[in-house]
Amino acid sequence: MSSYENLLQKIENKEAVIGVVGLGYVGLPLAVEKAKAGYKVIGFDVQASRVEQVNMGVNYIGDVVDQDLADMIKEGRLVATTDYALIKEVDAVAICVPTPLDVYQQPDTSYVESSANEIAKNSHEGMLVVLESTTYPGTTEEIVRPALEKQGLVTGETVFIAYSPERVDPGNKEFKTKNTPKVVGGITKNCTTVASALYRNVLEGDVHEVSSPAIAEMEKIFENTFRHINIALANEMAILCEKMGIDVWEVIDAAKTKPYGFMAFYPGPGLGGHCIPIDPFYLTWKAREYNYHTRLIELAGEINNTMPEYVITRAMQLLNEDGKALRGAKVTILGVAYKKDIDDVRESPVLKIIEQLEQHGADYKVVDPYVKHFRSCNTKVETVELTQDLLHQSDLVMLTTDHTDFDYEMIARESKVIFDTRNAFKDVPKPNKYLKL
Repeated sequence: MSSYENLLQKIENKEAVIGVVGLGYVGLPLAVEKAKAGYKVIGFDVQASRVEQVNMGVNYIGDVVDQDLADMIKEGRLVATTDYALIKEVDAVAICVPTPLDVYQQPDTSYVESSANEIAKNSHEGMLVVLESTTYPGTTEEIVRPALEKQGLVTGETVFIAYSPERVDPGNKEFKTKNTPKVVGGITKNCTTVASALYRNVLEGDVHEVSSPAIAEMEKIFENTFRHINIALANEMAILCEKMGIDVWEVIDAAKTKPYGFMAFYPGPGLGGHCIPIDPFYLTWKAREYNYHTRLIELAGEINNTMPEYVITRAMQLLNEDGKALRGAKVTILGVAYKKDIDDVRESPVLKIIEQLEQHGADYKVVDPYVKHFRSCNTKVETVELTQDLLHQSDLVMLTTDHTDFDYEMIARESKVIFDTRNAFKDVPKPNKYLKL
């Protein structure tokens, strides 16, 4: 029996041992789903504290059900380790590590490179390796493939390499890892078949096969660039509508009544998270290799990146109307997470707003039911409880993350001045001094 046939048989019979490298927002939900599907799963992470939490059945990712993780650990279906030598024991491994930008806005693929090298050092014949980290087109062929082939493995015959982009949307109540459709692109047809077989055995969502890793890599970048550009358009419309005295939120609500040709995107204080603000710049960087300048993407980035500054300018104007300066003003920030109902502050635009508040000498406090503390300008900031007294003492209440846990009627009733950057108060009586983005 060939390596290909043997691996397919192991996957179909759920005898394959599955590895997941990186136990963060992407990797841990994937590891839990694979364990729930009946596979033995080994999770790998360089953070010993994270490994210890997993092995104790302690969940730290919002999209994972606490009991699911605890059950998989108790049943012995999932175990975590920092020892990459245990890669030797797995039949298939998914790489789910971060792909950030460096200080020059260029891709930092060091986590992918180190993961690929660790897997290669402990690789064996009849192994599937799938990269899931969002990255520029060509990464699977340029980084993962050479690392494995240096060990004497033959792609499509003794090792099977594919790319299948993660599609995690933290806080999404409808679509989770299990029911979100998967795109899979292998280097060869055998690679695609093996990877797709594994995902079909684990997930409920459709598996869409494409002809190469580069297609799958590009489609993920395209997904996030689409959102990046359309959010920039919504933000630019918000700025223009404010100058014209038009309610941009009502404009968008009216536009989305059209049953075709329009998809609603909304303005806000800026972009956050580890995908939308970052992924499009992987494409702009790669495009330079082909002597092409991605003007639209970069312009969208400029618009989105200026929104925190625009928010501060509007806040200053609002305070000035009451004869107050931002310096010394008591400002309450409602929400620091980058989107509602999650605890993730990565790349949150609220952090930039807070930095500007500090620079202007404002006396601010932050309320977020999902975040106990965060770092701003290398300083640990503790969030506070939302109380009537806090609202009474505030010169300005700024809603920056529209958590459903907030009591909007109480906030509107007890606040003197509200600046709402998310249109969160649309269905409650407004205070006399209320401003929308």
